[in-house]
Amino acid sequence: MTARDTVEWFALVALGVQLPIPFFWLMVHPLVRHWRRNPRGVFQVAAPLAWIPVSLLLLAFRERLVDATHAPVWAMALGVALVLADVWLIFRIHAEFSGEKLFGHAELKDARQLHTSGLFAQVRHPRYAGMLASVAGACLAAGTLLLWLVAALWSIFAMLAVLAEERELRARFGSAYDDYARRVPRFLPFRFFPREER
Repeated sequence: MTARDTVEWFALVALGVQLPIPFFWLMVHPLVRHWRRNPRGVFQVAAPLAWIPVSLLLLAFRERLVDATHAPVWAMALGVALVLADVWLIFRIHAEFSGEKLFGHAELKDARQLHTSGLFAQVRHPRYAGMLASVAGACLAAGTLLLWLVAALWSIFAMLAVLAEERELRARFGSAYDDYARRVPRFLPFRFFPREER
């Protein structure tokens, strides 16, 4: 196996982990009251419905989606670095909040504590930020034009999942979440356009 083959499989694994996440949460957030009554069902029903089809499609179209043959070395290196940054974020979130926050157990338990410390003091959605970085990294490392198009379409679903989560957080925490959202940016630890004070 060549270095480029390794990068292709690395990118494919990153995509297999990340691409289903928005579809999973788009099944969970709109029906969160139902899933809270049956939290095991989330992982028995919603998770397979998200991960199995996406994994099968990735495997079926892997040669058209992932091809590092013509990727410049700098793009492969940057892509791998972005995926590894996401891995670091996952470990950091787990260290700060354990699996409760990382795997969505807080949402399913209707937790009443709004996390605003650690990474969540810098960005409101560090896990989504990492996910976006990981998918962009896979596109850079071993992406084709088709994969970039798939990623662009996928980013729409990712944003819809984020908005669904924020709607649910506003319902759960009210003005406390609104204040937090005013103070802390969504994905990056800075704002391109500062918000006006009200």
